[in-house]
Amino acid sequence: MNEPADMQQAVKIYKALGEPTRLKIALMLKEEDDQCCSALGDKLKTVAISTLSHHLKQMAECGLLTFRKEGTFIYYSLDRETAAKYAPYLLN
Repeated sequence: MNEPADMQQAVKIYKALGEPTRLKIALMLKEEDDQCCSALGDKLKTVAISTLSHHLKQMAECGLLTFRKEGTFIYYSLDRETAAKYAPYLLN
């Protein structure tokens, strides 16, 4: 039995947010959008940039983050519409 696309996306988002570091990243981006990996890493302090990059990629793939490239930097923002639909806790 095929699951609706909304259900599949919800599962991916909940899996992503089930990891404490990713939840912290989402909450940080709620406060200040348009952050690059190194700026987020400076704020988290305990996460290697390669690990942080992996977390950001997973969050972007499930639709929770948007991103834009500028030169060699990628700037991430919380997709507030997706967060409101699947994880409204993030916006409180």
